[in-house]
Amino acid sequence: GKVVLHTSLGPLDVELWSKEAPLACRNFVQLGMEGYYDGCIFHRVIKDFMAQTGDPTGTGKGGECALSAEHKNERGEFKDETHQRIRFTHRGLLGMASSGPDTNKSQFFLTLDRCEWLDNKHTIFGKVTGNSIYNLNRFNEVEVGEHDRPTYPPRILRMEVLLEPFDDIVPRPSAVAPPPEPAAKKRRKGVTRLPLLSRGLPLAVRCELFLCSPPGVKNLSLLSFGEEAANAEAQEAALPKKAIAAHDMLSDPTLSKEHAVDPEELAQKLRKKATATSFSAATSAALKASTAGTSAAEDGAAADSFEARMRQQLQRKAAAAAAAGSSAAAAEP
Repeated sequence: GKVVLHTSLGPLDVELWSKEAPLACRNFVQLGMEGYYDGCIFHRVIKDFMAQTGDPTGTGKGGECALSAEHKNERGEFKDETHQRIRFTHRGLLGMASSGPDTNKSQFFLTLDRCEWLDNKHTIFGKVTGNSIYNLNRFNEVEVGEHDRPTYPPRILRMEVLLEPFDDIVPRPSAVAPPPEPAAKKRRKGVTRLPLLSRGLPLAVRCELFLCSPPGVKNLSLLSFGEEAANAEAQEAALPKKAIAAHDMLSDPTLSKEHAVDPEELAQKLRKKATATSFSAATSAALKASTAGTSAAEDGAAADSFEARMRQQLQRKAAAAAAAGSSAAAAEP
């Protein structure tokens, strides 16, 4: 079988040895298809040794077995599968993490170097292949604190099964829990909400829409300047209504509340000025039009007189030529 472990440090292409370790491979693929490993952190990393994961609680004390009851004991653990020819001789091997003989559940580890002292103590069920093995070097760069726990632990994002080693593996319905439905939000009475379409507008426009919203109790605490807005509204409410000028704001009897200029008289002056302006514009336009017509007529008359003079000159030249011809004919014998 072949799977891909997508981690926060890069993908890891894994080849599973289902013939040598059928129980470990079946348990690993079953949990991976059910999304059990999604989000699990590498809670223990030892440089040049191994990186351990597979516990959803992230404590190293959790985990479960996905095998049927016939393949696990009363504590939910399955037995080791060791072989004399399969040993921890290089990096990139996948081994089952256990607390003793035959105590395997879901936790496993990746070797970062050779570790022969683990031979015949832990089940080896696969190895990292291809260029993805170079991503294992990044585990040696992880900052580790007390008890070999990473300060910023890497995690498994998801597991992708490319080639299933068994044809009868089906995700358990109870293990794949449906996503929780979002709780219905209760709208508080008297709270003014902005329309959905206004959320992409600039801040100034949204604030104006908020202040101009329909009548109701405005929740000014929703704004970053809610306290200042509340004080401004209180001051505005304390001011007298329909304030037009300083005379209306003050109670000084020496100040007159009458207009300095009669509004009707001012409006009449403005109308007269507008009428005079329009009359002047109309007169100027008519004068320009008449001037243009006179110049055109003069140009036409000048053209006619020029043609008349040209005709008279041609007629005189023709008469002179005719007279010269008759005198020449009379002079011949």
